[in-house]
This record gives sequence, structure tokens and C-alpha cells, in this order.
Amino acid sequence: MLTRRNFVQTLGAMTLAGSQVWADKPSQPRKKLAVVTTLWNYRSHAWHMAERFLHGYPREGHWHQPPFQVVAAYVDQVGADDLSHKRAEEFGFKVYSKVADAVRNGKDKLDVDGVLVIGEHGDYPLNEYQQKLYPRYEFFKQITDVFRADGRSVPIFNDKHLSWSFERAREMVSISKELNFPFLAGSSLPVTWRMPSIEMPMGAEAEEALVIANGAIDVYDFHALETLQCMVERRKGGETGVVAVQGLRGDAVWKAMQSGSWEHGGWSAELFRSCLSRSHTLKQAPTLSHRFPTDAQIREWVREPIAYRIEYADGLKATMLLLNGLVGDFTFAAKLKGQAAPLSTLFHLPPEPNITYSASLMANAERMFETGRAPYPVERTLLTSGLVEAGMQSLVKDQQPLKTPHLVMKYSPSAESTFARS
Repeated sequence: MLTRRNFVQTLGAMTLAGSQVWADKPSQPRKKLAVVTTLWNYRSHAWHMAERFLHGYPREGHWHQPPFQVVAAYVDQVGADDLSHKRAEEFGFKVYSKVADAVRNGKDKLDVDGVLVIGEHGDYPLNEYQQKLYPRYEFFKQITDVFRADGRSVPIFNDKHLSWSFERAREMVSISKELNFPFLAGSSLPVTWRMPSIEMPMGAEAEEALVIANGAIDVYDFHALETLQCMVERRKGGETGVVAVQGLRGDAVWKAMQSGSWEHGGWSAELFRSCLSRSHTLKQAPTLSHRFPTDAQIREWVREPIAYRIEYADGLKATMLLLNGLVGDFTFAAKLKGQAAPLSTLFHLPPEPNITYSASLMANAERMFETGRAPYPVERTLLTSGLVEAGMQSLVKDQQPLKTPHLVMKYSPSAESTFARS
């Protein structure tokens, strides 16, 4: 029974615990973080990610304030809509004109405890394969040059691809091992919520996998491939790498879809239906709801379909589909040996304005900065970076299958599942 005394005691307890009601504040002085980014404006990836370390983010029913303080930043392209200087004035950090000055925090030696590298958005040239030449590798090299010169290294988180070039990406991973610092990379897709909240069973015997997504190549194909990779890397034997990639576009995609199976040049019709059955955004004709689309409707609604057909070294077959106009989300399905029904799930991306899936990504980056251990292997991002490059090259090279001996690599996935659940 709620008495006046109980009420007063409860109110007093809430007052004493006010900091926990409103913010999960660090009990120790915060460590120093540098941000190195291409662009910092509204809805850029720096806005998504770096600002989580400024004002915190929700976590398990609390407003969590990371135990890291942004003390310095480098912004490669500053336009009229730049937010970095406004944020610097509000939160008390400095924007430097050189990467080295930012990671040294304006001093003579390295003076931060972690570096957040965000090489996404901005005005950069395209190469012959239409890959945008973001300077992630250049940022990384300038940062690690400071590590070498100053005789100390700190953890680095790299947003999305390691580089548009697989060779550069491989060099980045090699340098991280040489200088012995934790290195984490990738996007929000592997760590966002899943509906249903499932994982590929560790050691499962996977025969074929499929991801259906939306968006443009060189941007969303990376997200879709990470959706694929974070699941299939858990199969029996761990990751073995990829021996061939074929990119398909337009009518070639419809021809492959009509084939009805991988063996005939397409993909599993069953996995296709399973993915679409998980989608929350499946396109419908006017006045209709939740009717499975016909092949004719799919062709009408999707103007420029993209497919990457991927052959793994251990025999696994996988397909990534970008079907703009049909779906606006990311779904995964896999055929597992001995199971009649596909394993399938939706990778859920909560909407604007808060976009909490980027908070899930930064929670994993924060964990690495704090513990000195990456929660999942950077080799996943190395492989997906190479898959994007190979898929885009195949599209330009008459959609022919490309042999990829450079993508044959072995790594073991994290035994722990790192996607969001609460």
C-alpha cells in the first residue's frame, strides 16, 4: 500500500538517483578521443557517430554518457553547413587543420586515447568503376605515422569500408597488427536490432545465403554485404574467403531470377520468398496490403536491379540483391543443412530523427576504446571491402564472373553475438 511515508521515501530516492534517471555519467575522468572525418554536417556520418561521444545516447533504459571526451577533430571539407565548429564551441574541443595535430591534440606527442575515423560523405572523385575515392586510407596513414613517430598507438575505429582499394585495405590491417593496436571497422548493419532476434548458429552447415536490400552501389552494397557476412562467417569452419564474384545489372538480373536456382545462374527462389516475407517495406499496388508481388510487378517497380553472386572457398553460395522500388530495408535468409525451412531475419533500422542504430555501432566502438579489444574481427570489413570492389569491377567488365584469389582469407568470428537486443 502506498502511504505518505513510502511516497516521500520514494521521491527522495528518485532525487538522489537523478543522475541515473537522466544520464549514466562516467564515475572517472573521461579519456580523450580525436575525430578525423571528411565532413561534419547534418545527417552526415560524423553527425551520426561522433556526436554520440558529445551528448551520449540511450542504452538499456538509461541515457549513457561514454567515458570518452572529444578533445580534437580534423574535418577535411568544411562548407557553409558545417557543424564541427559549432559543436567545438559548445563542447569545448578544437578543430585542427592537420590530422597529426588533431591526434596529438595540439601537443608535441600523441595525446589521445582513441581515434574515430569517419570517411563518408563529401565531394570526392570517382574512379573508372564508379567507386568514390574517400581518403580513409590517407587518414589512417597520417594517424599511424604519428603512432610510429611518437612510439605509442591507440585504438582506431574506421567507419564503413576500410578503403575503395582492397590492397590499401589489406595494408591498413597489416599496419594495425604491426603496431599492435585494436582496429575495428564497418557499419551499423551487423549490430542493429534483428526481427526475429536470431543469430546464425555457430558451426552451422550453410549451403546458400541471400540478402535483399535497397540503395546504391558503393554505398548500400557494402551494408548489404556486411549483413551477409556477419551471418555466414559463423558457419562450420569459420570464414574461408571468396573465390569468385559476379555482378549483374538490369535484364541480366531478371534472367537470373527466372532461372530459379544458383545452379542455373540465379539464386534460390525459396530464399528469395523468405527474405521478402521478412520485409516491413515490401511494395504494394494501390489499395493493397501484404500481397506477395508477381514477377511482373517486381520488374515494373525495380528500375535498375543489381545482383552480386558470390562463391566462397568452402563451397557456400551467396547472393546480394539491391532492389530499389521493391523494398526499403535489409533482410537475410540462408539454407542450412538438415533444416527444411530457411533461417531468416530482418535487420531493423529504427527511423529518424534519432537513428539509434548508429548508437549501437558506437557502443561497440566505445567498448573497443575502453577495453582495448575489438568485439568482432576487422577481417570481416576487409573481406566486405574487397567484395564491393570486385562486384563493381564485374559490373563494368561486361558482368563477367571475376576470380578473386586475393579474397581467399581465413578468420574466426567472435563467439559472442554483438547485435542490439535492448
